[in-house]
Amino acid sequence: MKIERKIDERVDDLQRNGYRIIQNPKKFCFGMDAVLLTGFAHADRKDVLLDLGTGTGIIPILMEAKYGCAHLTGLEIQEESADMARRSVMLNGLESKIDIVTGDIKEADVIFPSASFDCVTCNPPYMIGKHGITNPDAPKAIARHEILCTLQDVVRCSAKLLRPGGHFYLVHRPFRLAEIMTTLSQYKLEPKRMQLVYPYVDKEPNMVLLEAVRGGNPRMTVEKPLIIFQSPGVYMPEIREKYGF
Repeated sequence: MKIERKIDERVDDLQRNGYRIIQNPKKFCFGMDAVLLTGFAHADRKDVLLDLGTGTGIIPILMEAKYGCAHLTGLEIQEESADMARRSVMLNGLESKIDIVTGDIKEADVIFPSASFDCVTCNPPYMIGKHGITNPDAPKAIARHEILCTLQDVVRCSAKLLRPGGHFYLVHRPFRLAEIMTTLSQYKLEPKRMQLVYPYVDKEPNMVLLEAVRGGNPRMTVEKPLIIFQSPGVYMPEIREKYGF
């Protein structure tokens, strides 16, 4: 099937199942954080999955490639990104498996029925207003700063949309870890697994991967650190083997 590609868009090979994705580098392209989240997350073939703030659909497409879930939905507020995601779904012949819905994360619990998902994933904006410099380009600013939704919005809606025992997967920044844990507990999402991601072995972590379970029992496993680079531009063997970089 021939899929329309608009000005400044490109098609990238995801190196998974022959899948490709449409992106516009002048707007926003997916990063390593989304790929690492799909490597950290788990799902079954029978699972129904929701990705909040899906952008151009990278997480649903990679999760389908890895787990072949029964159905996957991506929710995205920016219509331009949602349109690219829909065309990527069509490009990969996944129309029967993946839906892309244009909508607001803050209203996700109204858009979808309560307790209707086995898994919820999210690669949310990391920065609140006082953190860092807000990007003057609107799509990038919305993706990186809490302009249209907050961490609490993400966790609140995820808790409502997950079935009891359902799994929530999040990638975020370690400097907000205390806030993340408090918010998860507030909405009865029990943290179960955590992994810190380090750019180099001698640097501070710059990402944290988390799994929480709706109504789960208290007990969390801290997995071994994930190191990305051996040296500038050279990935660690684990990263090359597991993620194909």
